[in-house]
Amino acid sequence: MEPIQRSLRNWMKDHKEFQKRMNHMQEEVLQSPEIEAWKKEHPSVTKESLQKHLIKLYEYKTQSKNCEKCPSRDECINMLPGYVPRIELEGQEIKLAYDKCARQRQHEQQEKQQSLIKSLHIPREILEATLNRIDPHDPSRSNAVKQTIQYIQDLGDELPSKGLYFHGPFGVGKTFFLGAIANELSAKGIPSMLIYMPEFVREIKASIKDDSMSEKIQAFKETPVLMLDDIGAESQSAWFRDEILGSILQYRMMERLPVFFSSNYSMEDLEKVMMTSNRGDVEKVKAQRITERIRQLSRTVVVNGENRRS
Repeated sequence: MEPIQRSLRNWMKDHKEFQKRMNHMQEEVLQSPEIEAWKKEHPSVTKESLQKHLIKLYEYKTQSKNCEKCPSRDECINMLPGYVPRIELEGQEIKLAYDKCARQRQHEQQEKQQSLIKSLHIPREILEATLNRIDPHDPSRSNAVKQTIQYIQDLGDELPSKGLYFHGPFGVGKTFFLGAIANELSAKGIPSMLIYMPEFVREIKASIKDDSMSEKIQAFKETPVLMLDDIGAESQSAWFRDEILGSILQYRMMERLPVFFSSNYSMEDLEKVMMTSNRGDVEKVKAQRITERIRQLSRTVVVNGENRRS
């Protein structure tokens, strides 16, 4: 009999402690400023309804409403990370609804923008480039910065038919300019494709085996904005120059679709590079045909400065 009595006393004690904690929680929740404010906005809600839905009110009270309790979006304390609770009253039924917080909306906007930039073998650092991160105090690059900013500011509802041809020494940030422009375009809802030329050549050659070459070339032709990084650094094949690159540039020239370029070569030097294939053949006219299309598709911007890679 003693064990039963002891169990009963323990249960009564635990029950009283539980009831005490419940009363304390009820007082803490119902007297909190945010719940008090909500009750004033909804005078029809009864005490019975408040007590019945105390757990939901507690859930609302303990969560962050304006990201004030969350160090970051990834460290959100709420039950649904990235979402903030809102109390709804239907009759005497209290419900919680969840809306996206400011950080979640910003995150989704960034993801949407990033999804507009497709890249082929471009470093992540370049894909995250912005105009704000381009050093405006380097006098040797000031003209390139000015022309780039002016290009973005002049963008209207329709894309201009010409892009920019950035050329200069190694490591001065030509590719970074392309990435910054791609992000500015994505913020305006304009998709772009950024391609590293040496890998582009290998990608095309590899796609012959799986019969995907035509599909890929068509994508490069039709993307609203095409960016060719480090043109002239690829292994020069007459077939790639004439049948692939020439075909893409011709299509975009006819359709008035802009192309951006970066290169270590001026237009004149690029022509000399493209003149000689990896077999040693010299074809000046065919090289001139490529550079003439580049001139039709872009405006030259010289980028100078110190080698930032070192």
